[in-house]
Amino acid sequence: MVGIRLWMNDTPNHAPRDLKEIREEGILRIAIEYNTSSYYVSGDTIAGMEYELCRTIEKKSGLKVEIYPEMNLQNSLDGLQQRRVDIVAKSIPITSELKESFHFTEPITTNRLVLVQRTAVANDGIDPIRNQLELAGKTVYIPEESGAKYRIANLSEEIADSIYLKEDPLYGEEQLIILVAHKEIDYAICDERIARKFTTEFPQIDILTAVSFNQFRGWALRKESAELLDSVNVWLKEK
Repeated sequence: MVGIRLWMNDTPNHAPRDLKEIREEGILRIAIEYNTSSYYVSGDTIAGMEYELCRTIEKKSGLKVEIYPEMNLQNSLDGLQQRRVDIVAKSIPITSELKESFHFTEPITTNRLVLVQRTAVANDGIDPIRNQLELAGKTVYIPEESGAKYRIANLSEEIADSIYLKEDPLYGEEQLIILVAHKEIDYAICDERIARKFTTEFPQIDILTAVSFNQFRGWALRKESAELLDSVNVWLKEK
C-alpha cells in the first residue's frame, strides 16, 4: 500500500541514487501535489490520477512507494535534486529550459494554462477577457513558484505591456479558483484540467480564455536516474 509521508526538510543526501540504490533500500519516494486531480482524500477514500499511477508503479516495481505531498513545485524540484525524493509526480510542462536540469518521463498528459475569471453575469456585466492583449495592466494570481510564471513573463513581452503577477505563498490553483469565484481576486492562471473540475460547482467562473498552447506534461527525475527513468516509462506504459 502506498504510504503517505510529511515533506522532508532533513539533510540532503549527497550519494548518487538511481534504480540500483533505490532497490537496495526498497523504497521509492515520490513528491506529489494535493489537489482533486492528482491526489486527495475524501472520507476513507484516497484518489487522484497521479496517486493511482503511483499505486501502479508500486505493484509493477515491487518497491514500497512513499508519497510526499508538497504544493510548491520549486520545493519539489529542490527535494529531487537533493535526493529527498526520487520522482516529482506532477503535471509539469516539458520545456527545453527544465530539460536542461531534469529528465522527464514520456508525456503523461497534454494541458494548457487558462485564465480563470468571472462570467459577465457574475461580474456586474463586465465581459470576460477574450484577447490576451487585454491582460495589459491586469493583476493575475498564481501559486508561489508555479511554472506559470515563465509563461506570464513571456506573454508580457509578447503583448509589449506589463502584466502584474502575484505569487501566492499559501494557496494552490484550486484555492485561487475559489477566490476568483467569490470575488476576492479577479484573475488567476491555472491548468485547464484543474480549472474544468470547478465549472459545475462554481458556474460563475469562466475558463474559456487560454494563455498558452497545449503542452506535453510529464514527471521529473534527476539526470543521474537514467535507469529509473527507463523503468518508470515501462511501468506507466503498461498502465
